[in-house]
This record gives sequence, C-alpha cells and structure tokens, in this order.
Amino acid sequence: MPTIEFEGVGLAADKITDAPDGGDLVDICDKILAPIPFSCRSASCGTCHIEVLEGLELLERPNAEEADLLDILDGGANTRLACQARVKPGPGFIRIRPVTSR
Repeated sequence: MPTIEFEGVGLAADKITDAPDGGDLVDICDKILAPIPFSCRSASCGTCHIEVLEGLELLERPNAEEADLLDILDGGANTRLACQARVKPGPGFIRIRPVTSR
C-alpha cells in the first residue's frame, strides 16, 4: 500500500496518508486536505505543480496533456501535476511538495 507524505508549505503542516488502492492524486489530496493548491484540475494552469522527492516510479506516466504542460513549466523530470497524477496500487513510499516551496 503506497504511503504518501505531503510536505507542507509555510504554516501548512505535513500530511501523511495511505492509498492502498492507488488512485487519482487529486482525490487523495482532497480527502486529507493536503497542502497542494488546485485551481483548474484539468492540466491547464499549473497551480498544482509538485516535485516528487521519492517514489516517482509509483505514479503512472503522464498523459499527453500533462506532459505538454510540464514541458512548458520546465520543472524537471521529477515534477508532475497533482491534478493529473495517478498513484499505482501496491507497496511503496511517495514524498511530494509543491514546486513553489523551493
């Protein structure tokens, strides 16, 4: 079962949750009120741009829309859009933070 750690930004506290069945990262974030900002939820604005510090292999590959926006955002190979990322089921650990927290 993947465990996901969300690093907080500013005064936002870190959050940790388990995602035994995997699923859409946006839904997991909503469920625990993770410190990840969302605006459009459709891979068009980039507010949910995250850096995957550990466990990138536990996320499904980006779809075409996400890949296009990631190219524009130029955040590097270990970044994703939380509105589009999908967690694979199975064991592991994922640690993420918003790109703006650098």
